[in-house]
Amino acid sequence: MFKKVLIANRGEIALRVLRACKELGIPTVAVHSTADNAAMHVRLADESVCIGPPPARDSYLNIPQILAACEISGADAVHPGYGFLSENARFADILEAHNITFIGPRADTIRTMGDKIEAKRTAQRLGIPVVPGSAGAVTDDGEALKVAAEIGYPVLVKASAGGGGRGMKVALSAAELPLALATARSEAAAAFGDDAVYMEKYLAKPRHIEVQVFGDGEGNAIHLGERDCSLQRRHQKVWEEARSPALNDEQRERIGEICAKAMREMKYRGAGTIEFLYENGEFYFIEMNTRLQVEHPVTEAITGLDLVHEQLRVAAGQGLSLTQSQVVFSGHAIECRINAEDPRTFAPSPGQISYYHAPGGLGIRIDSGVYQGYSIPPFYDSLIGKLIVHGRTRNECLMRLRRALDEIIVDGVKTTLPLFQNLIENPDIQNGDYDIHWLEKYLESANAAA
Repeated sequence: MFKKVLIANRGEIALRVLRACKELGIPTVAVHSTADNAAMHVRLADESVCIGPPPARDSYLNIPQILAACEISGADAVHPGYGFLSENARFADILEAHNITFIGPRADTIRTMGDKIEAKRTAQRLGIPVVPGSAGAVTDDGEALKVAAEIGYPVLVKASAGGGGRGMKVALSAAELPLALATARSEAAAAFGDDAVYMEKYLAKPRHIEVQVFGDGEGNAIHLGERDCSLQRRHQKVWEEARSPALNDEQRERIGEICAKAMREMKYRGAGTIEFLYENGEFYFIEMNTRLQVEHPVTEAITGLDLVHEQLRVAAGQGLSLTQSQVVFSGHAIECRINAEDPRTFAPSPGQISYYHAPGGLGIRIDSGVYQGYSIPPFYDSLIGKLIVHGRTRNECLMRLRRALDEIIVDGVKTTLPLFQNLIENPDIQNGDYDIHWLEKYLESANAAA
């Protein structure tokens, strides 16, 4: 195993990695900006190194500073968490050049799956079902109109280098397509420095289903079931659950094995998530995230497997700790992302937490980096923490979640807790009857009635 792991992240995910390392007896190094001097991951790590001022580009995205922290501390491995540098192939290359292990996939894999057009080509080659669309980037209106005529309207124009909903436009007809292309290109260039766009068939009421995979880099790979992440706002996940209320056992086993087989062929290394749109019994590949996901705890809840332990094992060359036949799924889990935001407008609400009480009891888990008296800085994402609930059935899980939401207290800042307290009383949520558009429609209706 490793001599010392540097955690190149902050907040709850830095704490999550730190705890896994401590359980395995691995010393940890926390890096932090000056805004995070009092952060819990800094307090609990064996060592800490300040890597710059608050802006992420000057600290958590500053590769030379993180490399210097590795050299100062003697860390021989880096866990990037999620976000920041977790899917930065150049960062992985630089660490490798300095004989420091990047706890994640190989740099060439990150590059391949980070380019959405190349990722789609790779998925097709590996036998993963994809959304009908252009073979690559569309370069002019004429080509776009031809592709749209072949796959049928409505169509979705998407930035090749994009994410988070930026550079993404829908065209309902040929008359709308040129403007959608121009707007998507403009947004993509501004957000990612790359105006390349491609096209896909637009699905009217899909669900967002993703499959957790793990590979040892030597041709062995398994899947750990699916998660349903359909409750989204502006393409950002809000509520995730495992397993999906929409799938039957035959469907989930089929898509799981397709993904595991693809990862074996790819000789994928580490944790990854293959994301799909699902509609009318069919799966359509969206993208692959070559890192740990925010919502990984629901998979841990239903499998009993520590995914960070597994990442560390694989990165250290020890291989997977279990085979596919040894993966056992148990019960149902739901995760709510609790943010420091106004529950109606979603405007960020940074500030000091004057009182904090976490819920407890059987089947309740809180992944959070906050504490009473902690000041949430305005420089980063607004995540306070993740409330994860597990039950033997989905109904038991919902009952437990209702109780946990009534018990948790976060005072001093506005939070999205009221949103979840309302959602859990909604019949569609209780029945698992929702798609990726459901939450935005619900919020529009709620705001109109307010």
